[in-house]
Amino acid sequence: MTTLDNLSSTQLFTQILDPATRPNPYPLYRQLQRQPVSRTDDNFWIISTHREISQLLRDPRTSADLNNQGAANARPTMTNPDGTRFAGPFLTQDPPGHDRLRHAVTQQFIPRVMSMRDHLEHLVTTLLDAHTGDRPGELDIVTDLAYPLPVTVICELLGVSPKDEAIFGDLARRLTRGLDPVESQTEADLRELAIARTELTAYLTDLIAFRRQHPDDGMLYGLMTTLGPLDLHATVELLLIAGHETTVNLITNGTFTLLRNPAALARLRDEPTLVTPLVEEVLRYEPPVRRALADIDIADATIPAGSRIRLMLAAGNRDPRVFTNPDTFVPDRAPNPHLAYGGGIHYCVGATLARTEAQLTLTALAQRLQAPRLVDNPPPYRDNAVLRGPEHLRVAFGALLP
Repeated sequence: MTTLDNLSSTQLFTQILDPATRPNPYPLYRQLQRQPVSRTDDNFWIISTHREISQLLRDPRTSADLNNQGAANARPTMTNPDGTRFAGPFLTQDPPGHDRLRHAVTQQFIPRVMSMRDHLEHLVTTLLDAHTGDRPGELDIVTDLAYPLPVTVICELLGVSPKDEAIFGDLARRLTRGLDPVESQTEADLRELAIARTELTAYLTDLIAFRRQHPDDGMLYGLMTTLGPLDLHATVELLLIAGHETTVNLITNGTFTLLRNPAALARLRDEPTLVTPLVEEVLRYEPPVRRALADIDIADATIPAGSRIRLMLAAGNRDPRVFTNPDTFVPDRAPNPHLAYGGGIHYCVGATLARTEAQLTLTALAQRLQAPRLVDNPPPYRDNAVLRGPEHLRVAFGALLP
């Protein structure tokens, strides 16, 4: 009889990628932690403990550049108008290219986000007000709230017309499949990903051409003044996915967690300031892939130069060496050095926006939903392994309070 105790790292990782385990992958992560550094049969190195993940997130001997994994797996060569190699979005670049692009995005993105809190609260209120009434009802947190909020925000930031928000949202959903490990993707997935990228490129080409003819003080035009065409397209695609899909799952997973922990929900209803540490406790996902540029000695193992590395952030977030009772939801956990937004130079540039959107949404739900309950427990999950979250989250309630 096969049990988790005698599964190899390869078998455990294969099960983690299996959609059937999406509702609760944490027993698999716990088994991976028996060996902090392990290697799969296809020569990926799996890092599953908090200390080692934190170390590699900040180790300059690791690389985020997809072209450092060898010629057979490198992305197709593309060149900028000046003849230099196009290296992709800054998420998959190393310094100095990463630093140049991240600085350009930060300069345009962060000041706008810091001034948006009141507007974000208005958007959350507007979305909920569409369901206001003194009679019982039902919300799908995904389609009624978690999707429309961040897609509206990122479209506003980029100057996308409100009538095109549905197009942008659909493209984001389709493009996120490309973030999953390639071994979990079918030929049909890869074809659909290529089609979605072609559609996004065509849309952005028209949007950029319009903005070039009609300059404004928006973020897109600001990026246009500092980035070349390929960098601009790659950066906007990254902002679309990072500024949309990750927030969808943060809001949805946060709501699901609160409904499974009614004491925490009651506390949030009475103590709105609890939302700040509570959102930090919800954050549990987004494992990136990095590569070794030199031999790295770590946890009694040596990762050879050129090796591909998977940092299992969700496993690190349940590491009992760092977190007391790691499988228990503690809304005011402190300290809480979670790894959900990565670390080092690749720390998520959109973390502030995602946190704010989640804090406002979860607070509003706690205060306005009367007697909420899950309709499906567990809910159906999306296929994505990296951006893990429910496909739908139906919540019934006695009334939606004003």
